[in-house]
Amino acid sequence: MAKVLVTGANKGIGYGICKYLGLSGWQVIVGARNKERAEAAIKALRQEGVDVIGWQHVDLCNNDSLLVTAKEIKEKYPDLALLVNNAGIPGDMEVPSYKSEMRDVLETIQVNYVGTFALTKALIPLLEVNKGRIVNITVPSEVSPYWHPMAYVASKAAQNAMTSIIAMEFDKNNLPIDIFDIHPGATTTDLNNHYTGPGSHSVDVVSEKIAAVINDGKRHQGEFIELYPIVDEGR
Repeated sequence: MAKVLVTGANKGIGYGICKYLGLSGWQVIVGARNKERAEAAIKALRQEGVDVIGWQHVDLCNNDSLLVTAKEIKEKYPDLALLVNNAGIPGDMEVPSYKSEMRDVLETIQVNYVGTFALTKALIPLLEVNKGRIVNITVPSEVSPYWHPMAYVASKAAQNAMTSIIAMEFDKNNLPIDIFDIHPGATTTDLNNHYTGPGSHSVDVVSEKIAAVINDGKRHQGEFIELYPIVDEGR
């Protein structure tokens, strides 16, 4: 069976993606920073009938550690077919952009863009051999009047540019890998303090749709697929 690594898989959308991909036949590798939280997620996923074949340490704050991560994945799962870059941090979503702390901005960009790129880059040779795919969970690059936490949106805009450019260059250089973005829309997780207002959807609703896109048999090279748009949350 095909194998997938999902980052940030011990909770929220990452957990949901593991659940619904697993229930559709994928063998799941839980990517997480913390062993205890990963093992708790694995236990819960297995109780739901998911074939979890292990957990993998993924620390997007540490680029050097991601090289070790990629090496371990190649050794343990040489037939990896899918990378889902889901892990991310919100940054401080409660301050105006001009009051953002530099450390917060740098940390958010490191995790959501630089670290994500480092892991993706390190796994491309393996995914090329396996004619695999890369799916990035993201938000639109365009500024919304309703929701615009600067550090987070900027980090995801960089990630979106990464996706578009890599997709173009995969095709130009005949690499048999697809890479594309999925924007789930407002989802009730701890990233947004479990927001349940206008436009929000549950982790299960969103994750099931993400799994359906991944499993639809279509080529989505370079696409930005929006499941639910950003709407006025009344804040």
